[in-house]
Amino acid sequence: MSFPFAIVGFDLDGTLVDTAGDLTAAVNHALGLAARAPLTKAAVRPMIGLGARHMLEQGFAANGGVPGGDFERLYRELLRFYEANIAVHSRVFPGLIAALDRLDRLGAKTAVVTNKREDMARKLLGELGLAERMATIIGGDTLGPGNAKPSPAPIIEMVARCRGGRAAFVGDSIYDVTAANYAGVSSIAVSFGFLDRPADELGADHVIDNFDDLVPLLARL
Repeated sequence: MSFPFAIVGFDLDGTLVDTAGDLTAAVNHALGLAARAPLTKAAVRPMIGLGARHMLEQGFAANGGVPGGDFERLYRELLRFYEANIAVHSRVFPGLIAALDRLDRLGAKTAVVTNKREDMARKLLGELGLAERMATIIGGDTLGPGNAKPSPAPIIEMVARCRGGRAAFVGDSIYDVTAANYAGVSSIAVSFGFLDRPADELGADHVIDNFDDLVPLLARL
């Protein structure tokens, strides 16, 4: 039998790559500029998923409240720091490269749909040697305001850019699962990501515990 999926899309932070260390450092850089205490990586992990602005807002909310007129400057400082230190600690999750290799051999196109800014996503994926493996990379700003996950728009755009076909989307958050479900593609949650709840409570069609399970699961569907 031929492989049943033409396209396999992935979220980035917490799905393809463990970026918690570098994102925590960026949040703490901004917090430090506002004379706030640093947060642990464990505290920042559940804040990741709706983009850097939301992450910083959550960081301040957990640490004395969001500063008023100074927030935009601190947000710009976070982005500047993160861009300069985007892959210091970030590493792909175990089994990912082997899974991508198997998907390549099976003729499936792979793609990234993230709420990270597109330029930041491309920079990170490039530094990790993954950018050229993706048929398309769609960021939270690619389609304009209101069209980031949990909107299905970027998943629909992913399928269109990959010239159609049966698709699956792999992610670690309710935003990923909601976007995939409304876009009408198979949703797969990873249990090792930046979860704010157990993976089996995200509403995904399927859950995997590591990337070794991905291709065998897709082959059975």
